Amino acid sequence: MALAAATFRPRLLVTASADSTDTRRRHWKAGEFPFPTSSDTPRRTARTTERPPDKPRDEDGGDSSRRSGRRHWKAGEFPGTPEDSRRPRRSPIKNVKKRLDARAEAKAWACTVTEALADRIDAKNWQEALQVFQMLKEQPFYHPKEGTFMKLLLLLGRSGQPSRARHLFDEMLQQGCQPTPELYTALIAAYCRNGLLDDAFRLLADMKASPVCQPDVYTYSTIIKACVDASRFDMVDAMYKDMADRSIAPNTVTQNIVLSGYGRAGRLDDMEKVLSAMLDSTTSEPDVWTMNIILSLFGNRRQIESMEKWYEKFRGYGIEPETRTLNILIGAYGKKRMYDKMSAVMEYMRKLAFPWTTATFNNVIEAFADACDAKNMEHTFNQMRAEGMKPDTKTFCCLINGFGNAGLFHKVVGMVKLAERLGVPMDTTFHNAVLAACVKAEDLMEMERVFRHMKQMQCVPDATTYSILVGAYRKEGMTDKIYVLQQENPTLVPTDLVHV
Repeated sequence: MALAAATFRPRLLVTASADSTDTRRRHWKAGEFPFPTSSDTPRRTARTTERPPDKPRDEDGGDSSRRSGRRHWKAGEFPGTPEDSRRPRRSPIKNVKKRLDARAEAKAWACTVTEALADRIDAKNWQEALQVFQMLKEQPFYHPKEGTFMKLLLLLGRSGQPSRARHLFDEMLQQGCQPTPELYTALIAAYCRNGLLDDAFRLLADMKASPVCQPDVYTYSTIIKACVDASRFDMVDAMYKDMADRSIAPNTVTQNIVLSGYGRAGRLDDMEKVLSAMLDSTTSEPDVWTMNIILSLFGNRRQIESMEKWYEKFRGYGIEPETRTLNILIGAYGKKRMYDKMSAVMEYMRKLAFPWTTATFNNVIEAFADACDAKNMEHTFNQMRAEGMKPDTKTFCCLINGFGNAGLFHKVVGMVKLAERLGVPMDTTFHNAVLAACVKAEDLMEMERVFRHMKQMQCVPDATTYSILVGAYRKEGMTDKIYVLQQENPTLVPTDLVHV
């Protein structure tokens, strides 16, 4: 017992007087009092009942820690906790983006079937998208939603599959999914994109007969665009009348579609009527797209004064130009060989921090190509690549036409090889430019070789292609070659050309 008392004496401040011992005794915090002996237990219990309760630790924790010299332990760090019971602390993430990229690129990551469907739709792969969608429908937990059908209908329409889009729409109705005006409009867009106007009008009649799927302004805009592309302007007027009967006001997009169609068809009076209606309307006010359509119309007609007049008018209406607007001006000035104004617009773009785009350089290259100025054309192309602009198909078409006009046919071959090395898509327009260059070089054997390569690349020849070939054969009096082309495509090669 004496040994136990001696063990705890150093923790108490003891003097000769018993009264002073009670007054000078240290106040231990909760949880810090040493294990009492049997002789001290009654006395210390009575002592604790007489003194006031201790203050909370968060009120005087700072002062008491300085007086006692004891550290305030954090949660999980108290020395009484066994080491093996502590939860191991994670090391700090030093590079969060690196970890996330590594996780995204992990080969073991397996995407779900719904994610696979979204990936196929984004990649515009309609065959695999339909296969994955069929797998999803076989799952008991999956119920297709309106948004999924909408995306698939739009994908099939853009991929030239209107019949499959109709089959999917009918399948949606059989599964009990209620149609909406948006789904009907998506199917109508699939028909319109593929020139099936009669089917689109029949579907529009079904919408009118449905009480919950009435056509809206987007439905009419889709059909009007198809009518404009087919030059069926009589149907455009009928659609406007139908919209007025249903109290549906055309919006700016609808008016821009009709405005562009009238401009391409050369119906300037009708175009002026539509534009005047837009200026007086509150629901279809002109915007920057309207401005671009008007400027492009007069620019292509090389009516520079009218183009500049309308540019100032639109600026007066509060419509500010964009990059495409200024590119239209550059192209128009380039066609008229007004290089000073073309350079002024490019400097204006730099001043207002408008970026020079691929279309900007294409317009300049095309201007020099038409003028047979191969030196400045090539200099512009080199500057384009130096500024990091990626050339596209139109860039190489302009270069090939320019070198062909200048008689530099070795440069044409170099441009073809460069386009192949850069991975530029070689479409029908690209092959037409090469064919025209071969005709200018009077190299019919190379022209025929390019035409065979064009068909091997599955590039469908168009009217321009056959026009180039027929013109070359007619110049050499090779009517037998023209007859072969006419048998190959009677639609694009008229019969009267064979006997000329």
